[in-house]
Amino acid sequence: MAEHRLRSGVYPGTFDPVTNGHLDIIHRAARILDRLVVGVAMSPGKGPLFPLEERVELVIAETQAIAGSTGCQIEVVPFEGLLVGFAREVGASVIVRGLRAVTDFDYEFQMAGLNRRLDPEIELVFLMASEGNHFISSRFVKEIARLGGDITSFVPRLTRDRTLSRVRQPNPGE
Repeated sequence: MAEHRLRSGVYPGTFDPVTNGHLDIIHRAARILDRLVVGVAMSPGKGPLFPLEERVELVIAETQAIAGSTGCQIEVVPFEGLLVGFAREVGASVIVRGLRAVTDFDYEFQMAGLNRRLDPEIELVFLMASEGNHFISSRFVKEIARLGGDITSFVPRLTRDRTLSRVRQPNPGE
């Protein structure tokens, strides 16, 4: 009888902040993989709202229930550099990406071709955003929060509270 190989995947992102859309993709990926490494990208060029350590902490907190309900081993790890290099480093044979709209597809199609050329052994799996999550993005969540809008339906409670606390901090330049 053949030995069962763990199906390991990587789901990368900035997660600034982690949204219900991200959690939907994580949950669905966890149902088809044995092990999922959520790679939190450093992304200093994006000027993140949350420092890397806090983004990692929030993703860990928000994914605990998913790991429990699916039986998938979920790890949350910060990373920088090439995604395929990170996937190799953590022993993943699959990269999971979420798609919301045609604009996501255009970008992801290009990245898939590049990643395939860099490492043809790593498969890319695209999961379409579930109905109701097509329009959610971290960028829009931050903008809505900054303008005083209600982000309750876009992010989980802990992330909502932390995001609102962060955007309400007085800016030293004002």
